[in-house]
Amino acid sequence: MIVNPSEILEMSDYIALEKQYGAFNYKPLPVVLSKGEGIFVWDTDGKKYFDFLSAYSAVNQGHCHPDIIRALTSQASNLTLTSRAFHNDKLGIFEEYLAKYFQYDRVLPMNSGVEACESAVKLARKWAYEVKGIPNNEAIVLFANDNFWGRSIAAVSASTDPQSYTNFGPYVPGFQKIPFNDLVALEAAFQNKNIAAFMVEPIQGEAGVVVPDSNYLTGVRNLCNQYNVLFIADEVQTGIARTGKLLACDHEDVKPDILVLGKALGGGVFPVSAVLTSDEVMLTLKPGEHGSTFGGNPLACVVAIAALEVVEKEELAKNAEIMGEIFRNRMQAIQSPLISNVRGKGLLNAITVQPFGGNKTAEDVCYELMHHGLLAKQTHGDIIRFAPPLIISEEEMQEACDIIEKTIASLD
Repeated sequence: MIVNPSEILEMSDYIALEKQYGAFNYKPLPVVLSKGEGIFVWDTDGKKYFDFLSAYSAVNQGHCHPDIIRALTSQASNLTLTSRAFHNDKLGIFEEYLAKYFQYDRVLPMNSGVEACESAVKLARKWAYEVKGIPNNEAIVLFANDNFWGRSIAAVSASTDPQSYTNFGPYVPGFQKIPFNDLVALEAAFQNKNIAAFMVEPIQGEAGVVVPDSNYLTGVRNLCNQYNVLFIADEVQTGIARTGKLLACDHEDVKPDILVLGKALGGGVFPVSAVLTSDEVMLTLKPGEHGSTFGGNPLACVVAIAALEVVEKEELAKNAEIMGEIFRNRMQAIQSPLISNVRGKGLLNAITVQPFGGNKTAEDVCYELMHHGLLAKQTHGDIIRFAPPLIISEEEMQEACDIIEKTIASLD
């Protein structure tokens, strides 16, 4: 039986359809969402929830922000896609806006974060051969252990997580991994003259919001300068004001050679990503060597500009910093053996949950939070990441913290 898209079903029916016809590549909580506004979402039964995942930080500006929706709908009725076979009247404006906003020479627009990260790796290899002079096919790109930048073949080849790479080989050659937050290991790796680049998340999000030492990014920048290696910052999740600064790299006032953006660049309404870099790096690409059918489409361009305008106009980086302090203070004040660690920056935070009550885990806590009206998701078994939209007010934050506190107390 084919379901009429307009037919109203029970929540269990929607879940059953996914189970029958979809792939089992995610394990979502058993809630079916049908509406979003600001920091809240509603399920098909009309129950309201705090959204404390923000689509993995893609909804920094809040659900269905009116300014972003207005830009989307206006452009959608005029021109949506041309491909890069032709020019369009929005792409150049978008590229100039983004380049000046983040202070880079050039912009390569893509769609998803994983596409943008892979584009950065390609650019690094091209630069390595044509500028640095590494022998052909011998360039090496370094990654930090526990990195996460997607699940393409290249991304899983860079992964140290068995769940990501097992049974997906053979893997992409020329990738090496070193410990995160370890400048000694980085310099040791740089003794190999064939190192083209080091790609790293300023804060490792999927690994459980792992925050490095305060001088780590500065050390990375200095070592990359010393050994003529490109510093690639994967700010797909940490960028666009999430950590209390426009970019997480701004906490140490460092500028990577290649900046990768995604997620919140699309304002939660359209997939937009981008690679930003210098003339020296970007101009190694020639026509036909890289591309994307949807990359740089007019709809994406106007949405991304609107998304960044909201970030600036509403001072979301400042709000993220203030609200993040409130959140961490509230979590650290909870007296419970279930919580062993609280960490984060801005509104990218996590708590570590000790196994409890017959080996119940962070996933069980997420289920209880859902029942109490707050949505969050565990990662790596014992960690819960909390990342609400950056528009959250102090009153809303206190109410959400009350929910978390009461949930933890009920499980103690």
